[in-house]
Amino acid sequence: QVQLVESGGGLVQPGGSLRLSCVASGFTFRRNAMNWYRQGPGKERELVAGITSAGTTKYADSVQGRFTISRDNGKNTVYLQMNSLKPEDTAVYYCQAPNFRSWGQGTQVTVSS
Repeated sequence: QVQLVESGGGLVQPGGSLRLSCVASGFTFRRNAMNWYRQGPGKERELVAGITSAGTTKYADSVQGRFTISRDNGKNTVYLQMNSLKPEDTAVYYCQAPNFRSWGQGTQVTVSS
């Protein structure tokens, strides 16, 4: 029953911002770490950011200082705030509950003029 639903993607200009959301269900959200991954065209899926149940965060070097992962346990939601977006950030973004090896359907982010 683990279910992850991403939203918030879209088309944005370089330098712009976007906020992704992932609503989780089917498990005890507050006790689980959550990750954001992305997969660009012709590229491997890569870990972008993660947050533990205690709120400790980690980021890929490529997004450090630009992206912020956060969570709202009352809403069973993990967020990815993306600022100073670059064309290289173009990808499908997925959330993951690593303890369940489960993925959402993904949300497309396109950074282009």
